[in-house]
Amino acid sequence: MGTPVDVVVAAASRESHTRIVATLIRVTGDWDLAEDCAQEALALALERWPAEGVPNNPGGWLMTVARNRAIDALRRANLERRKLSELASLPLDPPAPAHDDRLRLIFTCCHPALSLEARVALTLRTVAGMPAADIARAFLVTESTMTRRLTRAKDKIAQARIPYRVPSGPALNERLPSVFAVLYLLFSRGYDADGEPAFADEAIRLTRLLAQLMSDSEVDGLLALFLLQHSRRAARRDADGNLLTLAEQDRARWDLDAITEALRILPSTDGPYALQASIAACHVAEKTDWTRIAALYDRLATVVPSPVVLLNRAVAYGYAQSPATGLAMLESARVGGGLDGYPLALAAEADMTARAGDRWRAVSLYEQAAAVAPSPAEQRALLRRATELSRN
Repeated sequence: MGTPVDVVVAAASRESHTRIVATLIRVTGDWDLAEDCAQEALALALERWPAEGVPNNPGGWLMTVARNRAIDALRRANLERRKLSELASLPLDPPAPAHDDRLRLIFTCCHPALSLEARVALTLRTVAGMPAADIARAFLVTESTMTRRLTRAKDKIAQARIPYRVPSGPALNERLPSVFAVLYLLFSRGYDADGEPAFADEAIRLTRLLAQLMSDSEVDGLLALFLLQHSRRAARRDADGNLLTLAEQDRARWDLDAITEALRILPSTDGPYALQASIAACHVAEKTDWTRIAALYDRLATVVPSPVVLLNRAVAYGYAQSPATGLAMLESARVGGGLDGYPLALAAEADMTARAGDRWRAVSLYEQAAAVAPSPAEQRALLRRATELSRN
């Protein structure tokens, strides 16, 4: 547990870090300088605030220190007087322009010219302020390797002259999916069975920030989806750390505030994230309406006809109609090989096969799914299901 000042500094960092970095990048064009100045401001706050007291405007104080550090660095480098003048005149709490600097930063970090992995890492480092060492652990690489990747991503932005701006008109609709893909992958890395919960928390924070900065139904849909999924995190494991199915979870441990917020902002549109959020909302209802879920997957499959969507559609029909119907749809979804070796496809087939009455084949399918499951927690859950079936 940190000291009161540590807590205040951490809160001020969460509130101000992105704005400080984004503004300094816009003015100086130097990503490393912006990040360094923001970190130096936080370090100085930890040094001074315990003795001098917390200022009335913590965010403004941090912006002032970061701005002054940037001015000193530019003076030492004898850079343009225009940049020095613009830095010196930065207000402590700048009014939000039509295109907030934070929005510019998010779109630049998520530019499709960068690989998806680079976009996620750069967003975590620059927008979220996450240390390179923490990002490296999530990507299973060394800190030095991650630092080099981040440097290459920034160099590509400079060399390709990727503009530091929010696209407009048709270009905005073209670029939004790239931003969504980064946030979705970031959330998934935190939501997965053995994921880091802080990543999911950060994805929700950034998506909420995006929703505040721009009006778009798919942003609301994405935020609603994240909130609904994350609302069940505390109930996903038992006391021994074993994964629990939705039916096994203690609903009293669900985050009702998150569910309420998600249902309030849930858009009634046919965007892919809005539809997925509508499906997730069905799963937190008192009684699961599988007929509605199947109908929603029909609509989603017309927008995103991916093998995983077709798999989930088959599962929904397996409950809405019959296991035989679901198995037939699953067989169709497997055409093309997109589900080959996919553990969730094997697990879905096992569940429907068991409900169709072929218990021993279902046991074999659960064991096959466990053999290719990506995490120990998922392996244990699948083998537990196979053991339960074999004992019945």
